[in-house]
Amino acid sequence: MAVKLRLKRMGKKKQPIYKVVAADSRSPRDGKFIEAIGTYNPKSEPAAVVIKEERALHWLNVGAQPTTTVRNLLSAQGIFLKRQLQKKGLSEEEIEVKLEEWKKMKQANLEAKLSKKADKTKKEEKQSDEVKSKDSQEAQGTASEEA
Repeated sequence: MAVKLRLKRMGKKKQPIYKVVAADSRSPRDGKFIEAIGTYNPKSEPAAVVIKEERALHWLNVGAQPTTTVRNLLSAQGIFLKRQLQKKGLSEEEIEVKLEEWKKMKQANLEAKLSKKADKTKKEEKQSDEVKSKDSQEAQGTASEEA
């Protein structure tokens, strides 16, 4: 039996919430599954991902193939990195150290993106304020010319 790690759609219309499940590859998307290993809510900001790390590693180690989206979710959580480090034969302490370094680097990148986005938003607001002030000055100038 070929096992896949994939998403099972749940939730209301236009409000999807997904379960990350281990399922037989022949079963339908929302059909029978072997085990639920997490949830994914793409509508929240930022997207909420909760995955049972031990179970995900178990299924990956016994040969389950993740879909592209689930692979991206597992990578973002650091589960694929942990699996690679385990395959290299590193000790638990070394794995924890490397994961902490990776998480710090990921957090720094996220903060840099957020600050860049905030700067861009401030710049756009400033430009729109300048345009509005010019428009209002021109409107006052044409109003005084007509009078």
